Amino acid sequence: MMNDKRKPVAILGATGHIAKNLILGLGATQEYELYLFSRSKDRMALFLEENQLEEGATLCEYNEFAHLAAYDVIINGVGIGDPLDLIHHPFQVFQITEQYDNLILDYLHKNPEAVYINLSSGAVYGSDFDQPATDGKWLKLDPNHLSAQEFYGITKLNMEAKHRSLGQYRIVDLRIFGFFSAFIDLESRYLLTDIIHHLKTGETLQTSADNIVRDYVHSEDFVQLIKLCMQEKIRNDAYDVYSLKPALKFEILDYFAEHHGLKYEIQDNPNHNSITGSKNNYYSLNDRASQIGYQPRYTSLQSIESGYSQLCRNKNS
Repeated sequence: MMNDKRKPVAILGATGHIAKNLILGLGATQEYELYLFSRSKDRMALFLEENQLEEGATLCEYNEFAHLAAYDVIINGVGIGDPLDLIHHPFQVFQITEQYDNLILDYLHKNPEAVYINLSSGAVYGSDFDQPATDGKWLKLDPNHLSAQEFYGITKLNMEAKHRSLGQYRIVDLRIFGFFSAFIDLESRYLLTDIIHHLKTGETLQTSADNIVRDYVHSEDFVQLIKLCMQEKIRNDAYDVYSLKPALKFEILDYFAEHHGLKYEIQDNPNHNSITGSKNNYYSLNDRASQIGYQPRYTSLQSIESGYSQLCRNKNS
């Protein structure tokens, strides 16, 4: 039986990569009563069993959301996790985003004291990252020549605009630039999943000479930020998510080469373009989250080391 003193928290998209880390972090204490919404109860049940988290967690169907419980906090982790899906099913990114965001907003209209934490993206700044994001960064869009690379960012921007227009509600958008952990979908196409694939096959990774910058927040830092967003003082706002220090691509490659035997070589034209745009400096200097007490403890490289170590332990267990 659940402790009545626990804070009721609904997590939508509970089987997702980031959501699993939140479940682990929040479920590690006796503070929260978790209502976990996903399209696969079986997968969620297995995850809870493997991590001894059955107590304090309820598996839920989406059609139960509106009436199942009185949630203090709602975390929206629903979204398309693989960039390839943006190419193959571009309309779904709009459809899925709207469907679940509106489900939560309908709940807020009836329960205005609840906190809605939405997992947004650095993509709200657009696809031009010659320079990192700042509080004054402008969004550049050509409305007459929109591409699939921009659809994801447009959906996130539209979502955030809706949220700011509802200033009477406690809605927080957290713009995530990079997140890596043992629960990442290894079939998705990102720098780190490409590295892991080449480690597994032993093949040499072909890469360009561009020393791009990426920022990966540690799961413990992200759980800290989520908890800060649950505070009574929280109001309607958006915050960029950042680690203690971003990482250069060749820092990441050299770490995997030195510690895990990655082989890579530089080519002038490796024929590997990001589906979501070039984004040479995909991180943020906008530290407004510090105003609510956010202080990351881990660098991007430490986040990668921790996530990959756990991935290897899970594979060998």
